[in-house]
Amino acid sequence: MKIFGKFGLSRFGALALAVAILGSPLAAPVIAHAQDASTAAASDAASSAAPAAEAAAAAPEAPAAAPAPKLDTGDTAWVLTSTALVLMMTIPGLALFYGGMVRKKNVIATLAQSFVITCIVTVLWFMFGYSLAFTSNPDAGLNMFIGGYGNFFMKAASMTTTNSLAATIPEYVFMMFQMTFAIITPALIAGSFAERFKFSGLLLFMTLWLLAVYLPVAHMVWGGGFVGGWGVLDFAGGTVVHINAGIAGLVTALFLGKRIGYGTENMAPHNLVLTMIGASLLWVGWFGFNAGSAVGSNALAGVAMLNTQVATGAAALAWMFVEWFERKKPGMLGLASGAVAGLVAITPAAGFVNPTGALIIGIAAGVMCYLGAVWLKRIFKYDDSLDAFGVHCIGGILGALLTGVFADPAINALGMTHSVVTQAKGVLVTLVYSGVLTFIILLICKFTTGVRVSEEAEVEGLDLSQHGESLHEH
Repeated sequence: MKIFGKFGLSRFGALALAVAILGSPLAAPVIAHAQDASTAAASDAASSAAPAAEAAAAAPEAPAAAPAPKLDTGDTAWVLTSTALVLMMTIPGLALFYGGMVRKKNVIATLAQSFVITCIVTVLWFMFGYSLAFTSNPDAGLNMFIGGYGNFFMKAASMTTTNSLAATIPEYVFMMFQMTFAIITPALIAGSFAERFKFSGLLLFMTLWLLAVYLPVAHMVWGGGFVGGWGVLDFAGGTVVHINAGIAGLVTALFLGKRIGYGTENMAPHNLVLTMIGASLLWVGWFGFNAGSAVGSNALAGVAMLNTQVATGAAALAWMFVEWFERKKPGMLGLASGAVAGLVAITPAAGFVNPTGALIIGIAAGVMCYLGAVWLKRIFKYDDSLDAFGVHCIGGILGALLTGVFADPAINALGMTHSVVTQAKGVLVTLVYSGVLTFIILLICKFTTGVRVSEEAEVEGLDLSQHGESLHEH
């Protein structure tokens, strides 16, 4: 905001000048008699005016108002690049990562889920999502939970508007960047219900989940809501993306029940080459996710990128060594899963911690997410098909809490107020809100479209039963 001032005569100065001008003719007849008095008055006036003039000269000039941020081409170029990288995380990154881990008869259906979610969220984000997540609600009470409707269909945006959260890039670019986060979050949930969700039910579920769960959580944490107001630190989506999607995945897996033959039939991944390619695309794309969240081409983006790389490598190695110790052999799937665990855990901390903190977070993520994806699932016997809960929710919680431990004010001034207790409050709100609303949405879908395919369709495979397509045999 700029402050403008106008300088001129005061009201009293103007009045005195007017009286002097209008009264001069009346003073002419007596001017001779007042000569001595006039001279004395002039002398007194001169002597009193001199100190005033000196004081005015000595007074410091008022500081100029800070210039409003201007659109920066470097920042804009980096966020445009980051947007493409984050979109690549879902299609084809996540699609291939999940597609390689399912059985051959469900590959096309798994790829189709990521693709159609991308399409659904793109349209909804343009129509309603951006406005409800990242603009202010005129009702202060409602603004604690959800944004306003003033920018539906981007009607309030123009070639010159910006969002206050990213003042150096065009609003259209910021909107598109945030769209890619909204796309990948519900797509992550699909890892928990792989190989058994009805396609028509998927369309309704993802639509309702985006509107009722993702948008409020994004606003509460990032868009001006009460969770962000508490001082919860979430640089790129530990709570908004990973905990949110992970707990929704667990609720969905429990609601649907186990796959037919789970625990008795061989459900090993059909193609780890696809999974490795998908994990690699996720790793590279995550630089847009984390470093892009600096919304600028600057040192903060640089440290977020470095932290992402360090944590990911450390987590992959930690998972590998734990698996090697337990299973006597290191696996490619374990390396890929460990890398994703590190990417998840560093997400909330990427722009708040130094690289040493990132290393510790990565090691902890590799160990804890292995326990969450392997031991926890084994103990409680739920079917989290592709470990969306074990990696994303467990990793997201770990990263959010450790952000409160390792946040470094030398990296980001917001880290001065870091608190594990505050971080835990943000985690708890996300778990409860997302978990409860996800269950309600599943109930709605169950009694409308249905949520689980029939036993015959599941045995046949979703590729044929849902889409009428299959992979080539040769």
